[in-house]
Amino acid sequence: GVFGREYVRGLQDKHVGATVKHYCANNRELTRLSVSSEVDERTLREIYLEPFRIACEAKPFAVMCAYNLVNGVRMSEHKKLYTILREEFGFGDRLIMSDWGAVTDHTASVKAGLDLEMPYSEHGYRRLKESYEAGEISQEEIDACARRVLDFIELCEDESKLRKVESTEEERLAAAQRVAERGIVLLKNEGVLPLRAGAEVSITGRGADRYLAGAGSSGVTPIGEPKPLYRALGEILGEGAVHLSRWPGWEDNAPAAVRNACGRDAAIVCVETIDREGFDRESMRLPRAYEQLILDTARKNKNTVVLLYCGAPIDMSAWIDEVAAVLWVGYPGQRGAEAITNVLTGKVCPSGKLTESFPVTDEDAPARQCYADLSFSEYSDGIFVGYRYFDRMRALGRADGARVRFPFGFGLSYTSFAYSDLTVTPTDAGAEVSFTIKNTGDCTGAEIAQVYVREVNPTVLRPEKELFGFAKVELAPGEEKRVCVSLDKRAFSFWSTAKDAFKTNGGAFEILVGASAEDIRLTGTVMK
Repeated sequence: GVFGREYVRGLQDKHVGATVKHYCANNRELTRLSVSSEVDERTLREIYLEPFRIACEAKPFAVMCAYNLVNGVRMSEHKKLYTILREEFGFGDRLIMSDWGAVTDHTASVKAGLDLEMPYSEHGYRRLKESYEAGEISQEEIDACARRVLDFIELCEDESKLRKVESTEEERLAAAQRVAERGIVLLKNEGVLPLRAGAEVSITGRGADRYLAGAGSSGVTPIGEPKPLYRALGEILGEGAVHLSRWPGWEDNAPAAVRNACGRDAAIVCVETIDREGFDRESMRLPRAYEQLILDTARKNKNTVVLLYCGAPIDMSAWIDEVAAVLWVGYPGQRGAEAITNVLTGKVCPSGKLTESFPVTDEDAPARQCYADLSFSEYSDGIFVGYRYFDRMRALGRADGARVRFPFGFGLSYTSFAYSDLTVTPTDAGAEVSFTIKNTGDCTGAEIAQVYVREVNPTVLRPEKELFGFAKVELAPGEEKRVCVSLDKRAFSFWSTAKDAFKTNGGAFEILVGASAEDIRLTGTVMK
């Protein structure tokens, strides 16, 4: 059905070719239930299971399994991964549930340790009853699932008594606004931002006068009618300062929007993509009409500011050199207009950092090199995911084939920060890293310092560096603070397939502290 067609579009994006396009057009039964993610054990352990290990430190009540297969075993039947979750990560006897419609073999799921199938299926119930009567599943297996469901209900009831929500709606909206303000990333700024008081600006694009969110799980349904960006901006810049050109369609209003930008102190262009589950964009580029709107506006106004309402990297090569500023606003939610306005006008100093590398084009993305067809997707990039891949290409002298527009951890500010006085102290658990950050600019701002680790003389293939800690610190102009980051044993280890465990080699490790993966400010060494 539709999910299958969307998945195949994603495969086309990986250069599968005309065969997939033909299959997509002629087979409506293909679904995301059919594809196996093929990944080696070390990569699985070091990259893809690590977020679940970290999440289990918070003692979550439930974990949901996905639709796909992993190494040929469906996730709703993956006893090996469930065992790792329960026994190694400390999840214990808490609830494992299925994503909606992710179960195909109800009996196999029960035997693997899946506790709750969603949604309820009469067919599934009958199949389980038949399996029980045939002796394929035992009373003990049924009881184990039932017990975990009942325990989950009790946990939720107990927690609801402890967590009484006593905040007002306005307090919750204010919190949403703070989250949005801290997450906005300033990618480029050639002096146009922050907008000065009294500045006259033009604004166009769908985000200028309407609420934008993603779709599916990335969609956020607002309470009431959110304030549009042009109005929020006008309340700060003053009456008559913001000149809106509405955007009814891809082409209809572009000439008017461009004319509206002439003679203004700045021209703001809001552009978006819709990112959601079960769907891959065919290209990293914006729709052609948006690219043309940006270029035409920039030709009329050198102070063009682009706002990106997107959930994934964008190819900006067609227009990035022509504009004065770019803000990555993501899907900022209910109070997004107010948050964006505060960043544009300097009431809030931008402090967000990118959580993934932005390639120059999709040809530079490592996923382009990974084979996929209608049966499986090969994770042949292995442990070299994201910034690790780009570091590796540079180390091999192949940076031209793996270009980065904006690196992992990147984000500009209206102020500047200096790093100094790094000390690294070994501990039984790992190491304590401390350093000083000073605000050397003219406004209060926050910096996210990142701590990377590199093994100096590895005995196995390892990334050039890996992020294992970070800290965010807010500083007034001229203020400095001592920042401390603790590193555990995992920061110095790799997954040994021979030992079937994480292993640390004795020797020297570099500690690299920086403002992004490509902006390392301090370097130290520790022996382990």
